[in-house]
Amino acid sequence: MASDPGLRRLALRTLLAAFPGTAPPDWAVRLLDDGLAGHTLFGHNIADPDQLATLTAALKAARSDVVIAIDEEGGDVTRLAHTTGSPYPGNAALGVVDDPALTEQVYAAIGADLAAAGVTLNLAPTVDVNTADENPIIGTRSFGADPARVAAHAAAAVTGLQRAGVAACAKHYPGHGATVTDSHYTLPTVDAPLALLRARDLPPFAAAIQAGARAIMTAHIRVPALTGDAPATLSPPALALLRDEYGFTGAIVTDALEMAGAANTAGGIPAAAVRALAAGADLLCLGAKIDAELVERVTAAIAAAVAAGELPAARLEQAGHRTATLAPPPRSVAPPPSPDLGYDIARRAIRIEGSLDAVVDPLVVQLESGSTIAEGRVPWGLAPHLPDVLRVTDLSADQLPAQRPVVVVARHLHRSPAARSAVEKLATDRPTVVAEMGWPSDWRPAGVQAFITTHGASHANGAALAALLRRA
Repeated sequence: MASDPGLRRLALRTLLAAFPGTAPPDWAVRLLDDGLAGHTLFGHNIADPDQLATLTAALKAARSDVVIAIDEEGGDVTRLAHTTGSPYPGNAALGVVDDPALTEQVYAAIGADLAAAGVTLNLAPTVDVNTADENPIIGTRSFGADPARVAAHAAAAVTGLQRAGVAACAKHYPGHGATVTDSHYTLPTVDAPLALLRARDLPPFAAAIQAGARAIMTAHIRVPALTGDAPATLSPPALALLRDEYGFTGAIVTDALEMAGAANTAGGIPAAAVRALAAGADLLCLGAKIDAELVERVTAAIAAAVAAGELPAARLEQAGHRTATLAPPPRSVAPPPSPDLGYDIARRAIRIEGSLDAVVDPLVVQLESGSTIAEGRVPWGLAPHLPDVLRVTDLSADQLPAQRPVVVVARHLHRSPAARSAVEKLATDRPTVVAEMGWPSDWRPAGVQAFITTHGASHANGAALAALLRRA
């Protein structure tokens, strides 16, 4: 523990912790009184709206300016609706519909839900330009592969959230969309020249800044032309570019420092925290699996770095001041959105290649898949909407009734050679339709009657697909 109480408080003001359970433990409240900037909430913290409101009220009772953060992107990444799936389609669907006014409405609705729950900072929107079909972590969280389209929707999302009274945090700077590995597990590299970054990856961040985003989140990705051997989170040149070239004056928030892309690179979470502050980050998101002992170790490491002259105390003061700007923006009064808003947009986001005419009374087969750490174990697909869905872990033809038409519902089919082959084999002896609820790649299976893309797997996307199949 830092021996200087004033220095300890300065260090705590830069940290965003987390805790287990549906009520804050004593240590989580005590650290707020000691100066901790705030906490991030995850699905395991949320049981129902009343409980969540009680939880956030307890945090605010400890300190009125506490930062209460959450990852509520809508679509496939939801914390508020982690037990059912989100009633809003995600960014990929919004990008396909391509009406920024609707995107602003959706994010204003999400913001209103968060404000009512007592959340002050949404770690969204995701503004990465997803240019890699094999990207394992962004995908449908992106508005698309076109920088101009993503930029327009990034600005709309920021505007919607912040007019609802919740600070927005655009992520993952300088752009996670071209990666083919997940920074939760490793340090991805994007080997692109600065000119390409400026043309492809950075315009959405510029648009978010122009729209007044209170925060930008850094990515644990290495871009040699900008960051050298370090991830952006730990790179002074990368964070200086945000300030000097794009004029960002808000809070730079790190992605979770417990992720391998940061912790393994730096030699642990405390070392990553020191390096992130030295690079210019202001609010350090520690992660989900946090306890008091870890917070104290990180605080002590920061204080030791200041005492050793490796980190100026002024840097902590600057970071704490910027974190204070994350107080909720003024909330505009607006009529509540239609409860059908997200479902209507999800229907508009469906695309059909081919024809469903030959698919009469089909067997609907959902190919189960895992989830990313960002998504968590959120229900997806058709089970809540169609009672007779057959859920399988592989597509062996011998478990399916002979000759009956089949609709295969899946996420990221293009990533599995075995599943791709199985779909094409099915299509040789019966009418087959594929409904892709993940990122729509360029792959199209040979022989199928139709290929449907929903551009997401939220509750809203599932309802839209179910309605389409009922008419088939």
